[in-house]
Amino acid sequence: MAERRVKLTVDLLPRTVHVHERLTPLRARSLNLTAVTGALEAAGLEHFVVRGTQDCASVVAVREDRRAEVLACLRALGRDSAAYVASVLPRPPARDLFGDAGEPGSWRRPGQATVLRLFWFRTDPARTLVYDREYGCDVEFWEADAGVLTAPRTNRATAQVPAGAAAVPAPAAAFTRLGGDEPARVRTRPEMTVTLPDDIGFPIDVVYTWVDGTDPDWQRRRAQVTGETYHEESASAARFLSRDELRFSLRSVHANAPWVRNIFIVTDDQTPDWLDTSRPNLRVVSHKEIFSDPSVLPVFNSHAIESQLHHIDGLAEHFVYFNDDMFLGRPLIPQSFFLSNGLSRFFLSQGHVPLGPVSPDDTPVDAACKNNRRLLEQRFGVTITQVFQHVPYPLRRSVMREIEAEFPDEYAATMASRFRSTRDLSTVSNLYHYYAYHSGRALPGAVRYGYLQLAVPDLAARLNRVLARRDWDAFCLNDAYSKPEELAYQHAVLLPFLESYFPVASPYELS
Repeated sequence: MAERRVKLTVDLLPRTVHVHERLTPLRARSLNLTAVTGALEAAGLEHFVVRGTQDCASVVAVREDRRAEVLACLRALGRDSAAYVASVLPRPPARDLFGDAGEPGSWRRPGQATVLRLFWFRTDPARTLVYDREYGCDVEFWEADAGVLTAPRTNRATAQVPAGAAAVPAPAAAFTRLGGDEPARVRTRPEMTVTLPDDIGFPIDVVYTWVDGTDPDWQRRRAQVTGETYHEESASAARFLSRDELRFSLRSVHANAPWVRNIFIVTDDQTPDWLDTSRPNLRVVSHKEIFSDPSVLPVFNSHAIESQLHHIDGLAEHFVYFNDDMFLGRPLIPQSFFLSNGLSRFFLSQGHVPLGPVSPDDTPVDAACKNNRRLLEQRFGVTITQVFQHVPYPLRRSVMREIEAEFPDEYAATMASRFRSTRDLSTVSNLYHYYAYHSGRALPGAVRYGYLQLAVPDLAARLNRVLARRDWDAFCLNDAYSKPEELAYQHAVLLPFLESYFPVASPYELS
């Protein structure tokens, strides 16, 4: 579809905005980089792509002694394509000072800068999502002296390159740690193509657990185990109201973690009717495929299901586990979850595990943490007191296998626990991270996260703030304490929020 331009108000000012189908952060970055390199190529100006320090922005180097020609080229590009321009180095007096690149006055400061940024406002057809300066393309003016070109600022590879050396082609995806499968190649220098110490070369998968509580067959199975009477009316009960959280969580992963290799969705023989299961990098996995003892099925206990995730056939050693109420709020690099040497990260919370042994008054979550604590005290001589943030969990299959072998009785009891009990372990959300840390295979990490409990009276206002700010790396929308009479209202405000925050369909949705 041809690109369209519209006038939109962005940050209280009218801007020319380009409308694109299937727009993602990585695509916005790619469009901006391609626009700049294409213009320089057409003008016959020497340039090469640099491994910059910002993963959402791109960087192109040009020669300082060709400044006049480069600026003329970029001014023409800005005028013809409705771009915007800003000075990056030296920094302008106001952080967000930029101008319409089609206006000569906008170039006064950038025209003298050692680094300037060209960017375009880009949006989706719903016009609820705007990518702007953060995804721009920086143009660096490198000084030529004594046969070398010297960078005006630091980058991730080198401060100098030989002035007369030939450029080489390289995959565009290698110039951002966001990765992705973009086939385009760019002009660069050999010094920019080396493998750096923090580059992650191993595959990372994503695993979800999901249940359709409105499915009559699932409700019958559950009723048979509990001894309850199944009523057809219960299939539409408010407590099983579906908000399609999985759909929007998948959209968040597609947009903000393009480095993910494969996605596995673990279910009790259920498949969302909107899910495109023909996608080569997505697979729905039955509980029957992963439980080491299938005779304990069916189970309705997330602790039990999560304890078996490392049995998924074809799963990468390194994977990130999501509940369907977890979302990535903005682009994250794989280094947010793993180190390049293979260690996983964990994200401690300020919440505490209650002291003392398991008691009948404990919640299932607290009881499981206390059981974890007892095992960790026996194994490592440490007493855990903190829980972890409810954000996607980085995990390693080999560590989970080791935990299963280290504590076989407790692990088997958790697997066989059809409903949450005071004997459970909480492997992926707690035990794994402490075990991996004390065995030298995990380190603390940090993400900016939010946890929003839906059973609050000002839910709409809170969601509006989240949408306006978009400053959480990850967030969770949890309804653990909702009353049945509250669910209809929550649905009415939550669905528009999710559609506005994640308006672009992922490849995993049937059209």
